[in-house]
Amino acid sequence: MAESSSSSSSPTEEIVRLIKRLSGYVAFKMSSLFSTPIRNLDSRSVGAIAGLAIAVIFTWRAIRTQPGEPQRRRPKRRMQSAESSSAAASIPPDVSSPHEDNGVQDVVDQFFRLEKYHSPTLGQIVRQRLSEGRKVTCRLLGVILEESSPEELQKQATVRPSVVEVLLEITKCCDLYLMERVLDDSEARVLQALETAGVFTSGGLVKDKVLFCSTEVGRTSFVRQLEPDWHIDTNPEISTQLARFIKFQLQVSAAKPERTAPNVFTSQSIEQFFGCA
Repeated sequence: MAESSSSSSSPTEEIVRLIKRLSGYVAFKMSSLFSTPIRNLDSRSVGAIAGLAIAVIFTWRAIRTQPGEPQRRRPKRRMQSAESSSAAASIPPDVSSPHEDNGVQDVVDQFFRLEKYHSPTLGQIVRQRLSEGRKVTCRLLGVILEESSPEELQKQATVRPSVVEVLLEITKCCDLYLMERVLDDSEARVLQALETAGVFTSGGLVKDKVLFCSTEVGRTSFVRQLEPDWHIDTNPEISTQLARFIKFQLQVSAAKPERTAPNVFTSQSIEQFFGCA
């Protein structure tokens, strides 16, 4: 009798356990998804939608197949020891057997394996966000370096550690040029900082592609001459001037500007734009 009661209630229990396991994960994905503007959706947000769809499919399959499955009558054992009979009788009706747990666990494990499999790598995200662009120009101050003014570069140059991995991925698929305005012989200091951080180790970026000038107009001229698919800057005036000539731009700014051209994207950091922060 105990065995019959446990097997008859197991489909419902499996569905309840499955929904409880998935509800927390889906709730987290959906909260992060709907808190992001549609314009800024990236491949990870798309992954959240795919994860939700997979969760719904597996839940539907569990509801559709489990309750309607014909219950096979288990053959009665002719000989059963007194110890096994008493152990089966001592199991509470609301406690499922290991066999029942395996059905739910298999569905949950398969869901998380698929979600992990479909999660894009950083390299894939970089290529997707850059729309398969082949040339990128980027300023150093406030984007690659901790310093935000040429005056600070007269004392030191510090590469932000969190940006190195993104730069290396960009150099794998794009021709990357870095540029900055300096006041004196800060070039050597900046190049040394980039080399120490390992930016030149991949071979995609060389020192000859790090350009220096003495004015903001000079940096704008560099960009116009190189004709990149993407330019990354912190100066809104330069972004506005280049909007007519450059296909896409990323303006790094702590506060989103009131007006931007349709081809100018904004982000608090280059890492955040590529989903690394």
